[in-house]
Amino acid sequence: MILKEFNVYLSRYLKYVIMTPEKFFMEPGVLAQKQYEALRLFFIEKKPAREVAMQFGYTYRGFTTLVSDFRDKLKKENTHDYYFVERKKGKKRSEQTDEAGRVIIDLRKKYYSVEDIKVALDSKGYKVCEKTIYNILSAEGFSRLPRRMKMVKQQLEMPCIDAEKSISLDFMPEEFKSTSAGILCLLPVIRKYGIDKVIKQSLFPKTRSISKMSSILSFVALKASSVRRYSADNLWCMDRGMGLFAGLNVLPKAAWFTSYSHRVTTQMNREFLKALHQIWLSAGLLGDTANLDFTTIPYWGEDGHLENNWSGKRRHALSSMLAVLAHDPDTGIIDYGDVGVMHSNESAIVLEFLDFYKDSPVGKKNLQYLVFDSKFTNYQNLGKLNKQGIKFVTIRRRGKDMVDKIESLPRSSWKTLRVEAAGNKKRTIKVHEEQVFLKGYNDTIRQVDITGHGKIKPAIIITNKFDLPVEQLIRKYTRRWIVEKAISEQIEFFHLNNVSSSMVIKVDFDLTMSILTHNIYRLFALEMERYENMLVQSIYEKFIKNAADIEIDHDTVHVLLKKKRNLPLVLEKTNLYPNQRYSWLGNKKIAFEGASYS
Repeated sequence: MILKEFNVYLSRYLKYVIMTPEKFFMEPGVLAQKQYEALRLFFIEKKPAREVAMQFGYTYRGFTTLVSDFRDKLKKENTHDYYFVERKKGKKRSEQTDEAGRVIIDLRKKYYSVEDIKVALDSKGYKVCEKTIYNILSAEGFSRLPRRMKMVKQQLEMPCIDAEKSISLDFMPEEFKSTSAGILCLLPVIRKYGIDKVIKQSLFPKTRSISKMSSILSFVALKASSVRRYSADNLWCMDRGMGLFAGLNVLPKAAWFTSYSHRVTTQMNREFLKALHQIWLSAGLLGDTANLDFTTIPYWGEDGHLENNWSGKRRHALSSMLAVLAHDPDTGIIDYGDVGVMHSNESAIVLEFLDFYKDSPVGKKNLQYLVFDSKFTNYQNLGKLNKQGIKFVTIRRRGKDMVDKIESLPRSSWKTLRVEAAGNKKRTIKVHEEQVFLKGYNDTIRQVDITGHGKIKPAIIITNKFDLPVEQLIRKYTRRWIVEKAISEQIEFFHLNNVSSSMVIKVDFDLTMSILTHNIYRLFALEMERYENMLVQSIYEKFIKNAADIEIDHDTVHVLLKKKRNLPLVLEKTNLYPNQRYSWLGNKKIAFEGASYS
């Protein structure tokens, strides 16, 4: 027993004590160390090859091969990584993460957030989580970005990475992230009202790789996301959520949008608006009144073929295209739009709209009133409207003699009224009614003079509707300001003030896409109780602007929207039609859910 214990202690002593420093270097136990020491003796201490080979147990031929391989390796790469490996703590990074590192660093140098970087990586096929992106940025010394407004983000420098080519999705099971997934909440509205069918049956062209449906919805996706310019080729062409809206992997690049616009004709736009007109009539979205107004779409270049038009926003006349819009005051639907207005046919636009409206068996009896301002048409065309049985409400231009006559009327001839005003309030005004003969109109017309409405000069409303109560008449005209509000939305949210083309047809298509997207927003708002009259910008900020995790399985597209104050109402309304299938989404259903993060 004692002898056995002695042998154990002796073996331990021989293992740890007898190993001397000289023996450690001259009798290495690791292959890499053995090669290193042998080569060092040969190159540094100039030992003969046969002697070194014998000392370290190599054959002469084997050692000379090791020497020649070492010389070749020195010419190609650094051998320090081979003999002296620096081991890093933590989980080993994959090759895919290393490849994505360049994109991550490049985007952060241009002040893109971790969320935006994640979207860009998803579009490139890199499966890298947000935590990994954050760790890579922290290791490189980048700090957190401060909160920034939307306009600040839109002005960021464009990334120097290429987006993938747009192709139709195969809708195989996958997961990805989107910062603009909120626009997918508009798809149930598009499907419910059959707008997708109108797009498929339209005359708009398709491309070799992108269908007609995906092409038009690509324009709608940009409009609905308030993208300032197509030429601002930013992360929107890498966001897979925006691509999914159109049934694509990602939206096409800016050059594609320009090229597509050049293939659209005026006839295509007119026929498309007529088909939409049938939808609005059939769904009861157009009342008995249409508000008409002009808007100026400026061009910031030097083209002599454009006329000068007054721009209320710029407060001076400039080279531009004059467009007309027809707006329903009850639902907010814009039914008609055209940028082909010239000074020579400006007064006849009201008759052209009437032809457009009545070119439908459904709409012949719906329209009763047209409301517009004093400069929209002339008295001769008012006479034509009267002969066709169309009632109009407009204001009369005020000359000095006319104003003096109204101000000289006796006090007893004025009537005090309480009329509805904005914000569910009422306002006290004074009115005077009379019937006058209009030269050019060649008939007697009803004239209502109004004072106390907040303006210095009296307002003069004229109409061919003699039996309409004056309170309703005044209310009907004052609601015309809603169309100006809608025009303001077109300029601000849909960026009609920023068009970059002097081609009237191309701008006409841009206006048509703005009208389509505006109406989709209005339909979405009509689904939301208490939010029907909200501006498009407010609808976008409250309901549509949101990020999501998107999961595609064999039958359903799951959209997990980030937590937001108004998310419960969005989920309630978007899931009213759970069995709707979307042909451009692989005939799959869409399920909207709330994510577990904000």
